[in-house]
Amino acid sequence: MVIARRRPAARAPQRAPRLDKKEYERQLYELQLGLVALHRDVIAHGRKVLVVMEGRDTAGKDGVIKRIVEHLSPREVRVVAPGKPSDREQTQWYFQRFTASLPAAQEVVLFNRSWYNRAGVEWVMGFCTREEYLAFMQAVPHYEKMLVRSGIALIKYYLDITHNEQKQRLRARRRDPLKQWKISPVDAAAQKHWRDYSRARDAMLQATHHTDVPWVVVHADDKQQARLNLIRDLLLRVPSALKKKPLQRPDPRVLREFDGSLLRSGWIAP
Repeated sequence: MVIARRRPAARAPQRAPRLDKKEYERQLYELQLGLVALHRDVIAHGRKVLVVMEGRDTAGKDGVIKRIVEHLSPREVRVVAPGKPSDREQTQWYFQRFTASLPAAQEVVLFNRSWYNRAGVEWVMGFCTREEYLAFMQAVPHYEKMLVRSGIALIKYYLDITHNEQKQRLRARRRDPLKQWKISPVDAAAQKHWRDYSRARDAMLQATHHTDVPWVVVHADDKQQARLNLIRDLLLRVPSALKKKPLQRPDPRVLREFDGSLLRSGWIAP
C-alpha cells in the first residue's frame, strides 16, 4: 500500500458566500422538516441508516450532528462517540467494538468518529502498529460492503477545514468555559501534526473510497454552509419515498463526492 505523499500547493478554490443568520435559519428549518419526513419514512419501512462523521479536529462534527438529530425521535436515533478502547476491547477483533452499535430496523445511528480512528489519530499519534494500520486499510472496504449487503444504508462524510481555521477554533475552544470538555491532548497536537494528519487523510480517502460506500467531503470553514449542504446530501442519499419529490442538490463549492482530483486541485486543504 502506498502512503499518500505531500501535495504541492494549489490555488485556493472558490467558496460559497456566507449567509446572514435569518436566511441560514430559514434554510435549516426547511431541511429539518425534510429530515423529520425522512425519519418517518425510515421507521415506516424498517430501514437501517448509518452515518459516519469523520474530519479534522474542530471541523464541526458535533454541530452538524446536533442539527440532524435535533427534531428526530430519540427512540430510533442514536449518536455513538467511540472513546478510548478498554483493555478488553484492545484484545477483540478491531471492528467488534463498533459492530455492537450498528442500527437495527427503523433506526438511524450517527457515528461521531468511527472505526476510521485507526486511519487517523491512532496512526498519526502512534497508538497502533504499522501492521495494524495496513491490515485495517485492507479490511475496511470489505467490512463496509458486508454492512451494505446486510441492508444498512451507510453514508460517510469527511469534514475538512484549513490550517488557519483550525487554529482559530482551537484558540476559541480554550477560551470558552462551555467548551472545556472538548479539549484533549489529541486536540492540542492537531496543529503540530497538521501535515501528518493531511497525509493520513489523503491515504485513507484514496484507499477506502469505493462505489458501494463513497466518501463525501465537506469543506467546513463556513459551519453554516457545511451543515446545510451536508443535510441536503443526506436527504438525497438515504433511500426513501421522498425521492418522488424534487430535492435541492448540495453546492459543489461546499460538498463533493471524493475523487483524486480534489487532492491535486487544492479543493481539499493541504
